[in-house]
Amino acid sequence: MVQPASTVVHASPADIELVHVSKRYGDALAVDSIDLRIPGGAYCCLLGPSGCGKTSTLRMIAGHEWVSEGDVLIGGRNVTREQPVARGTAMVFQSYALFPHLSALDNVAFSLKVRGVAKEARRKRAGELLELVAMSAYAERKPAQLSGGQQQRVALARALLNQPRCLLLDEPLSALDPFLRVQMRAELKRWQKELGITFVHVTHSQEEAMSLADLVVVMSHGHIEQSGTPFEVFNRPRTEFVARFLGGHNVLGSNGRLFTVRADQLRIAPQGTAPGTSAGDGGLACTVREAEYQGTHLRMMLDPLDGSPELVSMISDAEYDPQRLGPNARVTVWWDERNAHPLAA
Repeated sequence: MVQPASTVVHASPADIELVHVSKRYGDALAVDSIDLRIPGGAYCCLLGPSGCGKTSTLRMIAGHEWVSEGDVLIGGRNVTREQPVARGTAMVFQSYALFPHLSALDNVAFSLKVRGVAKEARRKRAGELLELVAMSAYAERKPAQLSGGQQQRVALARALLNQPRCLLLDEPLSALDPFLRVQMRAELKRWQKELGITFVHVTHSQEEAMSLADLVVVMSHGHIEQSGTPFEVFNRPRTEFVARFLGGHNVLGSNGRLFTVRADQLRIAPQGTAPGTSAGDGGLACTVREAEYQGTHLRMMLDPLDGSPELVSMISDAEYDPQRLGPNARVTVWWDERNAHPLAA
């Protein structure tokens, strides 16, 4: 049950801006002079493989890592040299970092206790936040008595205690099983809309970023490869790295230029079958290496006979003919030129 706004006070959202921000660890450059603006009230996902700089970027926003060069602005205020507590942010760590000897209620109320808030007042406030995340029934349980998803809810309630303007989440779903991960994704999105504050969420899961974010920021080797809405990033990848990392794309070459065609827009037919009038730059001979059944469709892995990198095509279960399109079958591949998207050099 979502607590009404009259009980849980919402903070105003703050935009976040990174200006030429770099982070060095000794001689290693983890983040290389990035520029990024996250609008207030947005749900932003920093997406990329391990070591791409996304967690270092999040920790610099939080103030848990010092910026080597550049500036961090939150709500238009330069906070580059300010301590985390002064930034108006709160962070949910990957490990949740709950005190094992305290109940869920006391975990949430802990910072108020440190500040000398009276017991009754701090427990009342903590109870309101536990109700927001549907954890009132577990208020007296300790972390060891809670599931991973329940611990995450407690960590979220604790992070919201001081009414942050930005909530920072470091791979918050990575420790959960797949079913619970999907459930918690929906909950995070709902809480973000209810609270109205800026969320910045680090993940290496393309599916997670696509389902949650208003703004997806794809990172690689300390650089921002591309940022935009999930639709823009998926349907118009800017670079070969983005296309391959997001998956569901084929990277092809023609006349020295690279372009992508989505896997669901790549057509296949048994060799000798005319592709029809929709054929564009296609007519590529391939061998089916594998046909992977995925319920409503099959994922076809194809090896071009000219030695080009493998291609992937999605076809419906109804279209699949194991005799003519099964492993080792010779097929023709084509695509509509309108679905070919050029990549940056």
